[in-house]
Amino acid sequence: MPKIKTNRAAAKRFRKTGTGKIVFHKSNASHILTKKTTKRKRSLRKSRIVDKTNAKAIRLMLPNG
Repeated sequence: MPKIKTNRAAAKRFRKTGTGKIVFHKSNASHILTKKTTKRKRSLRKSRIVDKTNAKAIRLMLPNG
């Protein structure tokens, strides 16, 4: 049985927490920041937990965690 390869694009975007949930960082926080409000930029710094409808697909892309 061959080893399952990790999807490298997903590995760069998602990580698993200690409890097994999948976490990602929000987009739109790297440039063109002058027109965005301080509140919006502050919320973009935080990481979010992936919704359970997408979690299964991401878990298949990250077999080795």
